[in-house]
Amino acid sequence: MSFTLAIVGRPNVGKSTLFNRLVGRKLALVDDQPGVTRDLREGAARLADLRFTVIDTAGLEDAHDESLQGRMRRLTERAVAMADATLFVIDARAGVTANDQVFADILRKTGRPVLLAANKAEGNAGQSGLLDAFSLGLGEPLALSAEHGEGMADLVEALRPLIEAAAPAQETEVDVDVDSEDRVITTSRPLQIAVVGRPNAGKSTLINQIVGEERLLTGPEAGITRDAIGVPFEWGDVPMRIFDTAGMRKRAKVQEKLEKLSVSDGLRAVKFAEVVVVLLDAAIPFETQDLKIADLAEREGRAVVIAVNKWDMEPEKQQKLKDLRVGFEKLLPQLRGAPLVTVSAKTGKGLDKLHAAIMKIHETWNIRISTARLNQWLSAMIEAHPPPAPGGRRIKLRYMTQVKTRPPGFVVMCSHPQNLPQAYSRYLVNGLREDFNMPGTPIRLWMRSQSEDNPFKNRKKSTPSRLTKHVKKGETKKA
Repeated sequence: MSFTLAIVGRPNVGKSTLFNRLVGRKLALVDDQPGVTRDLREGAARLADLRFTVIDTAGLEDAHDESLQGRMRRLTERAVAMADATLFVIDARAGVTANDQVFADILRKTGRPVLLAANKAEGNAGQSGLLDAFSLGLGEPLALSAEHGEGMADLVEALRPLIEAAAPAQETEVDVDVDSEDRVITTSRPLQIAVVGRPNAGKSTLINQIVGEERLLTGPEAGITRDAIGVPFEWGDVPMRIFDTAGMRKRAKVQEKLEKLSVSDGLRAVKFAEVVVVLLDAAIPFETQDLKIADLAEREGRAVVIAVNKWDMEPEKQQKLKDLRVGFEKLLPQLRGAPLVTVSAKTGKGLDKLHAAIMKIHETWNIRISTARLNQWLSAMIEAHPPPAPGGRRIKLRYMTQVKTRPPGFVVMCSHPQNLPQAYSRYLVNGLREDFNMPGTPIRLWMRSQSEDNPFKNRKKSTPSRLTKHVKKGETKKA
C-alpha cells in the first residue's frame, strides 16, 4: 500500500479544504457550516515530488454514545488506526481549545507519527494561535493556509522523511476514462460502480456489507451521506471502486445549499461510473424519484443494475417479486431486460447475485459486433418489416456498422434519414437488444445519409473553360 496520511481535527478547521488542496481537485464538499464531512474520503495526493494517499475525516467531537457524532468519532478513530501518519489540524485563529487538548492526548497514545498543523494562519490573525499550538506537545506546528496554499513547502519537508522511511509504494490508483475503448480493469484502474437511490434506501449499509467492514457511516437517520465516497476493494478477484452517494430527493424538496451540493456530487459520480446500481426500498419501490434516477443513468449511457433492498423484511416474497418485474417492464421500458436482483444489506443475502449481475451487465456494455453480422441482421430486419415510404419515397437502409462501445453505438447509412420515424429506430434498437443478447444496456443508434460524408457535397460546380468545351467536341486549340 502507498503511504497514508489521515487529516483529523475539530469540525470546521479546514480539513476538507486542505484535502482538496493536496489532491488537486475539489473532491470533498466544503461549506462554512461545521460538520459537513461525515464519511472517510480517500484521495491520491500530489505534493511537490511526493505521492501518497490522504484521508479526509469527520470533525472530532467529544461524543462516545450511539449518536451521529459518536459514530462519526469512531469512524475517524478507525482512520487514524489505518493511516501511517496523522496530520492534526487546529484553527490558528480560534487558538487551542479544550477539545484540541483532549484529541492531542488521544493521538499521542496511538504511537503513530503525528504532524501538527495550524490552519488559517495567514496574516496577523493566526499568529497568536500558532504560538499557542506549542502547548499541545506535538512538536513545532506547521503554519498553513489551505485556502490560499501557503505553507505547503513546510508540509513537504515534514512528510518527506516519513514517506521515505515507509515501505516502497505499490501501483497507485489513477483516474479512469470510462468511455475509453481500450479499458482494462487493473488495480490502478478499477471497475467504477456508483450506488444511487433515495435517502434511507440503505446504500451505505449495502457497501459496508460488500466490502466486509464498517467503512461508511450508517444509522436510522435519513440523509447521513453527503459526499460521493469511493471505496476501493476487490470483489471476486476483480479490483473495484464503489461510490456511495447522497440520497436524491425530489428537486422541489431540496432547499438547503449543502443538500444541493451533495446531490450534485452524486450526479457527478453517476457520470464517471461504468455500472450504476439503483437501490430501491422493497417497501416502496419505483417511486417517481427512483424512476428519474434510473432514467438519468440510462441517458448518461451507463450500465444499470436494479437492486431491491430490505428483502429480508418482505413477507410475501414470491408475489412481491412478480409485481416488481411487471412494474419494472412497465415503468422503465428503456431499461427492459436490465438485471433486477433482491438483496438484504443488513444480512448480506443476495450479494452473490448482485456481483454476477454487475459483471454480466459490464460485459454486455463492452460488447462489439462484427460488421458482417450486423448487415446480415439488418437485411433480415428489413425483410421482416420494411421501412416506411413517407410521401411515396422509399427509405433505403444500405449499410450498418458499430462505431463505439461503452455503451454500444451503431450507425446505419440510409437515404432520407430525417424522414425515418422514431418508431422504426426503436424497432431496430429492440431487435439489437434481443438478437445480440444486450438486455438492459443503453444502445445508441444514429441514422446518416451517405452523402453526409461526401467532401464535395456543398462545392459549387465550376464553369467549364472554353478550352474544355473544345476538347469535349473533339477540337484542338491552335498554338
